[in-house]
Amino acid sequence: QSKGKKPLFVQLVLDNIWSLYEAVMKRDKEKIEKIVTSLGLKIGARESRHADPKVHLNAICSQWLPISDAVLSMVCNKLPSPLDIAAERVEKLMCVGARTFDSLPPETQELKSAFMKCSSEGTAPVIVFVSKMFAVDAKALPHNKPR
Repeated sequence: QSKGKKPLFVQLVLDNIWSLYEAVMKRDKEKIEKIVTSLGLKIGARESRHADPKVHLNAICSQWLPISDAVLSMVCNKLPSPLDIAAERVEKLMCVGARTFDSLPPETQELKSAFMKCSSEGTAPVIVFVSKMFAVDAKALPHNKPR
């Protein structure tokens, strides 16, 4: 960097993204066409003629750098396998509030083994876990409140 050279990440990644962004925002049709053909993308006429350049940029980026693929692969790589879940954790997930696992109906308790197997057989029960998370300021947490 001291000799005026750019870091490798800037040369290979950021410069390309910045040039695409600049070409779309300035509506440089020749440069956009060159970028789209070099990347092998197919942008619809509706997106390319839209009055808002962000629509055109979104159409190009969603084909060139699809975020859904990146997120899915990261989730698959980083999250632990559901087959490695502990039996106690399954019981906690199946219980709501102060209820204990033993107080659940027998039919529900039988789902524990199916939950731990993660079977995709046609006879296996379908189990859905819904979780809702809220963003909370760290100061609002009980252990951080002033006493």
